[in-house]
Amino acid sequence: MPRLAMDVQVASEAANIPADKLFRKWARATLRVDTELALRIVDEDEGRALNRDYRGKDYATNVLTFPLTEEPHLMGDIILCAPVVAREAAEQGKPIEAHYAHLTVHGVLHLHGYDHETEPQAELMEGLETEIVTKLGYSDPYAAEKTELTKKAIA
Repeated sequence: MPRLAMDVQVASEAANIPADKLFRKWARATLRVDTELALRIVDEDEGRALNRDYRGKDYATNVLTFPLTEEPHLMGDIILCAPVVAREAAEQGKPIEAHYAHLTVHGVLHLHGYDHETEPQAELMEGLETEIVTKLGYSDPYAAEKTELTKKAIA
């Protein structure tokens, strides 16, 4: 089993942020190789500044991943924006813990080199996310989207 060294930093006053041990559990379930990472939970101002400065997008997003190195093991940072995570969970009718689990898995997969820029990449990454998240005991994070696609195909 790959080893995980993880620092969880909570820089947000938001409610309902899961315990550090849950973030570690979710990250560990996603690992393919030994990994060292910092996971930082931020408020909207910091999330927006990071997204603007590093991606040129002037808004706070749910998760950002910054891979640092692949050798001798993976190293990187994952940023979760607590207000965005909470807002999305409410809009999507998901438990906030399940959404944090999904976005942690998503971020760790990005750290491992997975992406969703093209349809085949997105299908692979979403399939892995679904597999990991459901093994952790949460619902398929893409169930609502799949239902919408099925409805459109039938119509």
